[in-house]
Amino acid sequence: MNIEDINGLIADEMMGVNRCIQTRLNSEIVLINQIGFHIVNSGGKRLRPVLHLLGCKALGYTARQHIDIAAVLEFIHTATLLHDDVVDSSEMRRGQDTANALWGNEASVLVGDFLYSRAFQMMVEVGNMRVMEILAEATNTIAEGEVQQLLNINDPDTTEENYLQVIRSKTAKLFQSATQLSAVISLQAPQIEQAMADYGMHLGTAFQLVDDVLDYSSTSEEIGKNIGDDLAEGKPTLPLIYSMRQGSAEQAQTIRSAIEHGGREHTTEVMAAIESTGAIDYTAKAARLEADKAIAALKEIPNSEYKDALVQLAEFSVKRTY
Repeated sequence: MNIEDINGLIADEMMGVNRCIQTRLNSEIVLINQIGFHIVNSGGKRLRPVLHLLGCKALGYTARQHIDIAAVLEFIHTATLLHDDVVDSSEMRRGQDTANALWGNEASVLVGDFLYSRAFQMMVEVGNMRVMEILAEATNTIAEGEVQQLLNINDPDTTEENYLQVIRSKTAKLFQSATQLSAVISLQAPQIEQAMADYGMHLGTAFQLVDDVLDYSSTSEEIGKNIGDDLAEGKPTLPLIYSMRQGSAEQAQTIRSAIEHGGREHTTEVMAAIESTGAIDYTAKAARLEADKAIAALKEIPNSEYKDALVQLAEFSVKRTY
């Protein structure tokens, strides 16, 4: 089962989600429409909505609230991207100019705020307090993860555990919410809700770890952003943390300096250290372990083509090249 097959299982529902997104993005403020449509329609995988819809299908959900919740998940994700790109001064995402590069930081932050507030309007309309509780906690946790990542920038003493906590908060938490909410609106037993939450958390962690790998082993065209951006921004991601731990004193010092000062002047030396210490393999194996945990969490879920699709998404998360 490939990505096209997986998307085909929920094609009708995704059409509904996309219609909902287009409708609820609409504002009387022209700039909101311009920036919102730019980033929402810029070729993203819609992975969080896909996970939510597949989870609902796997658990036998037959009503329509999952369409609105899937759109809410995409709005929250999009808002974080707008804010991320401003914080990181990013100029490229998904192979296109970022919103802040086109319209400026102020507009990007404010439209991100609009998307957050629109998402919460839609949550209220769903009318399920448990849904609101999970998504409110998720947005708060994501914000905490963003702040912790900011504190880690230019800090070469960031530990592996500290870094993993950041990605669990910043990235994996919304994956977890997407799959957990499938169980919530399907009125599943607590153990099924926990299993779906665990699946999403481990999948999201694996996904981000692979992003860390691709930042040092792919191409700009493949991943849709500039290679080495994390290093240029002084972000101590897992390949760097591992290389400092396993490399020579000289290599560790070079990486420390690169993290402390940012920029790209040490890229060649850092890449050599990452390669010689096996940091890419170490990070890829950590991602594989998380993907295996995600798949194991699904043992509580009834067998179906939708469950198979969730398994395949976990496999895709660690085998992708973009």
